[in-house]
Amino acid sequence: MIRVQFFARYRETLGCDQDRLEWHEGLRCMDDVRVSLAGRGGPWSVLDERNLMCARNDELCSLDEPVADGDVLAFFPTVTGG
Repeated sequence: MIRVQFFARYRETLGCDQDRLEWHEGLRCMDDVRVSLAGRGGPWSVLDERNLMCARNDELCSLDEPVADGDVLAFFPTVTGG
């Protein structure tokens, strides 16, 4: 099982702060998880953004970071300031 957390605008758009996915061999990296979730359609398409930030087990990472059963993942939008 993989736990996925959502922050900021993603949490607001999805109406939830986390979800759980059954891990399988098709979920090799963070991007596979992102694509799988975005594929649900509707509000989940907010995760179609490729310019997002992510973390695996509380460590910032890139979308090509490998994932494994038991991981805690997080997706959050990039922050801009001015």
